[in-house]
Amino acid sequence: MFKKILIANRGEIACRVIATAKRMGIQTVAVYSEADKGARHVQLADEAVFIGPAPSRDSYLVADKIIAACKATGAQAIHPGYGFLSENQVFAKRCEDEGIVFIGPRSQSIAAMGDKIESKKLATKAGVNTIPGVNEAISSAEKAVEIAKGIGYPVMIKASAGGGGKGLRVAYNDQETLEGFTSCTNEAKNSFGDDRVFIEKFVEDPRHIEIQVLGDSHGHVIYLNERECSIQRRHQKVIEEAPSPFISEQTRLKMGEQAVALAQAVNYRSAGTVEFVVGRDQSFYFLEMNTRLQVEHLVTECITGLDLVEWMIRIAFGEHLTLKQNDVKKNGWAMECRINAEDPLRNFLPSTGRLVHFQPPPQTMFQGDTSQSLGVRVDTGVCEGGEIPMHYDSMIAKLIVHGADRFDAIAKMQDALNGFVIRGVHSNIAFQSALLSHPDFVNGQFNTGFIAEHYPGGFTNNSCIHPDPHFLVALAAFVRRKSRERATNLTGQLPGYDVKIGESYVVIELSTSGGHNYWGVEVEESGDNQGMAVIRVEGKSYAIQSSSRLSAIKVEGTSNGRPFAAQVDRGSDKNPLSLEISHSGRSLSALVVSPRMADLYKLMPFKAPPDLSRFVLSPMPGLLADVLVKPGQKVQIGERVAVIEAMKMENVLVAGQNGTVKAVLATKGESLTVDQLIVEFEKS
Repeated sequence: MFKKILIANRGEIACRVIATAKRMGIQTVAVYSEADKGARHVQLADEAVFIGPAPSRDSYLVADKIIAACKATGAQAIHPGYGFLSENQVFAKRCEDEGIVFIGPRSQSIAAMGDKIESKKLATKAGVNTIPGVNEAISSAEKAVEIAKGIGYPVMIKASAGGGGKGLRVAYNDQETLEGFTSCTNEAKNSFGDDRVFIEKFVEDPRHIEIQVLGDSHGHVIYLNERECSIQRRHQKVIEEAPSPFISEQTRLKMGEQAVALAQAVNYRSAGTVEFVVGRDQSFYFLEMNTRLQVEHLVTECITGLDLVEWMIRIAFGEHLTLKQNDVKKNGWAMECRINAEDPLRNFLPSTGRLVHFQPPPQTMFQGDTSQSLGVRVDTGVCEGGEIPMHYDSMIAKLIVHGADRFDAIAKMQDALNGFVIRGVHSNIAFQSALLSHPDFVNGQFNTGFIAEHYPGGFTNNSCIHPDPHFLVALAAFVRRKSRERATNLTGQLPGYDVKIGESYVVIELSTSGGHNYWGVEVEESGDNQGMAVIRVEGKSYAIQSSSRLSAIKVEGTSNGRPFAAQVDRGSDKNPLSLEISHSGRSLSALVVSPRMADLYKLMPFKAPPDLSRFVLSPMPGLLADVLVKPGQKVQIGERVAVIEAMKMENVLVAGQNGTVKAVLATKGESLTVDQLIVEFEKS
């Protein structure tokens, strides 16, 4: 077996590979950029080598630096993780030529499957179902429109070298095809150095289901069941699960057999994934083959009990794959939520900065150890106090649960999300909770358009229907009551001016528009148990018990005998006395006061926020890649004004109204902060 391997990656996947390597007794070498010098993967590895500035093009994507680090440390092999150089056939070939083992497929296999146009031709020869379309690179936007009309709308425009949702657009008419072709070619050129684009039919009401394959150097290939990856936003996966709640055993068998046939056709070695789009009638078509480890490989590990990274290493070393197809298990149900640094309330824009608090839920399953099951696992490359930089993708962690069945997995995931504390940057935890609570998701009735269909205007606090919204009100009253109890024990209080606990409260549900809701609440202590109180709201009673510290963000306990975990933030810039209660995707911003104070609060005038409609503000931190207007220019509503790059994505800002540009307040190439002014329009 290898003595030492280098991981040519960063973040959670680097930590993931290190965990398995250590269990196998293999030493590890990490590489890191300037932005990652204190990163978790650097701390976990046995050795670490600095490879350059923060931008990936100057560090993680520079093959010469990776090869040099490998030679300098005496590593015998390189595991590329996913992303960066993992599917770069030139890099894989370079490793082969340098006598370094590439822990992945051979360069020929990567080349065959890395080009989406050529891979479709190979799939057809191998007897794999493919989607109708034009498998040749398209020369111009006008040609794209001509081809799209011939195929019939809707169509999917895809970059040949694309991946991760980049270089991909769905077009429903000629105008969208023109714009989509331009955006795809630009994104593909910037991200992959290859601007070739092709078009294929877009299967409506589709599901995205992929088959995990594993092959050795001796011609033996098996498939490890499927993963359901249909819950996507902008073509990027949000929730993955295994198995799929949709396909039949017969469809699973057919898809698996075709995936194996394709892998054998390219002499595939290592772990790989064949992705299919599946119609409502369970007809399925080949999308692409990912010649690397997938982000969501963990759900497959849960239901099969196999460590895919271990098998990648063993296969790269030349060992035989000892598993037969009949040996592959399918135990229970696994789900993964991608916890990303993004703000769901601001159209999921990236959020960067320091992780002031990072407290994942307790784990019972761990990286590199598939002996544990039916629990919770967190894969991450960050720790409390660390930075989420703007130079890389937005993933903070992957939250994985394994349940006895699908309903058990959903319940475990909801509990884990409720107890996952992240502060300092925004995260998509509330959005994930909302998805898991949606009746259609619970019933398995969804497709790749699920998020666009159910959240057409984006995600808001009201997008999630809480199963018991009065619980949030009751918990707010409970927290305030307990804090007042503590205040009564303070020494030095003057007689007649001491803190009174009281039993009647009003929970004021604060609204940014001024239309506050008022909830009358009664609180009663429960016997000798100092951690319990009975709260009555709108005729409902909640016997809440909790021993959590009053200063803790995560509050755990029971409500009417049922366990719960919720999060409480105390005070805000606007109101230091407010409480923010978060549970199962919903948030309640509230004041808990006496009835007299509530009556007085109703008399307070409402102060509307300032009118910033004549400004274009940066909605996120990022690099101002371009400013497309100049002073004096007349701009129409919807016209492109500026382009911001952050976390490898291009974000176009458009004018919200017709007007004339008064001033450009930021310059191209500038690093922007949230709400920084970019363009000012003349007053109308």
